[in-house]
Amino acid sequence: MPNANERTSALSQVQDRAVNELLRVAPVADDLARRFREAGFSLALVGGSVRDALLGRLGNDLDFTTDARPQDVLKIVRPWADAVWEVGIAFGTVGAQKEARVGDVDRSFQIEVTTYRSEAYDRTSRKPEVAYGDSIEEDLVRRDFTVNAMAVALPEKEFIDPHGGLGDLAAGVLRTPGTPEASFSDDPLRMMRAARFAAQLDFEVAPEVVAALREMAGRIEIVSAERVRDELNKLVLSACPRKGLTLLVDTGLADHVLPELPALRLESDEHHRHKDVYEHTLIVLEQAMALEDDGPDLTLRLAALLHDIGKPRTRRFENDGRVSFHHHEVVGAKMTKKRLTALKYSNDLVKDISRLVELHLRFHGYGTGEWTDSAVRRYVRDAGPLLGRLHKLTRSDCTTRNRRRATALSRAYDGLEERIAKLQEQEELDAIRPDLDGNQIMEALGVSPGPAVGQAYKHMLELRLENGPMEYDAAVAALKEWWAGQQG
Repeated sequence: MPNANERTSALSQVQDRAVNELLRVAPVADDLARRFREAGFSLALVGGSVRDALLGRLGNDLDFTTDARPQDVLKIVRPWADAVWEVGIAFGTVGAQKEARVGDVDRSFQIEVTTYRSEAYDRTSRKPEVAYGDSIEEDLVRRDFTVNAMAVALPEKEFIDPHGGLGDLAAGVLRTPGTPEASFSDDPLRMMRAARFAAQLDFEVAPEVVAALREMAGRIEIVSAERVRDELNKLVLSACPRKGLTLLVDTGLADHVLPELPALRLESDEHHRHKDVYEHTLIVLEQAMALEDDGPDLTLRLAALLHDIGKPRTRRFENDGRVSFHHHEVVGAKMTKKRLTALKYSNDLVKDISRLVELHLRFHGYGTGEWTDSAVRRYVRDAGPLLGRLHKLTRSDCTTRNRRRATALSRAYDGLEERIAKLQEQEELDAIRPDLDGNQIMEALGVSPGPAVGQAYKHMLELRLENGPMEYDAAVAALKEWWAGQQG
């Protein structure tokens, strides 16, 4: 535990960072605050914006709270902002965009101004009931965690911290302003947010909060799938998803939102290299993250998280004592589609992630390079635009502690990628098509549009995959030979 001097030093550091960050956004924040004051209302920077300022990473998204009601907020903000939207006005929130020059840089600020409020769920509702409050203290006590229950009154820059959020921020701890039971009862989604913030901030969750999560996990059932999905996305895309996922599993929350994940703890993988498939899955996720090129990739991370969920349903105990999971990739792809659909993911994302789960074992038939060029072409064709992600997922799926085996697998995949690159250069693999198009097929066979043309096209595509490119005359000859066989 840090001593008193260390805690004081930590507090001083976060306060210094906050001052610097607030000075950076002052031209916008102070200007808006003056307009609210002139209209007879108060304004404060609040919640995540204050937390991020204290952490030295305040961005262009600014959250404010005010005693003004939404219609009054609109009257103040409309003449000042470059754009205003009312999508959240039913919950007391007005959104705005403001272009401003800060120092020598032009910046675009995304702003939300929310009336002091309190939210509560009844036992059957999926939507919060909104009631407006009259004081900032009343507003802060209803917030999810103490580190998000701080405010800075503007323009005077008065720091408001009635629940010790600054100390918890310095200590890296997540606590609730009131009792966690009351907080989670008011809005059960806060249980998901506990896991998400633990992952995003790399914070520890206070013991009493963990105990409430275990006790109240079932309450998450009344929250809409869309809200759960959005929190899960933020967790998975964070810097430390293992911490958040572990909290979901250990408290029983995952049993309600992603039950396929805790189910993996019951299984041992076929090589007995890991404590369980669950631990293997977390390692694969972290290894996939290390291979990302352009920031967090939700498709890749969810595919890594779900790639082995078919194992519990396909486990078999063989006569020689081994445990097998035959076709778990096919079963897992179907389970992935079902779970992601239930969580209201887009059709395209469901399709892509399910496809990656289905293909993640394909490489293991490659051996040390035994695939024919035809097999390589089919691998590329089946992966399509997901090929880059499939490369990363397949490499990440190697978690063996046997260095010799890991090196051999890595070299084999290097070899496969080299063969793909060579064939792509020679044959334009990214757009594999038959050597004859539909019009050429109809001309060569003397047929009109119909099912026969589709069958012929499919046959020519198989020839292209099997043999590579063909000259026109050879392709026509092969087509006519196949057609003659169809007429016999």
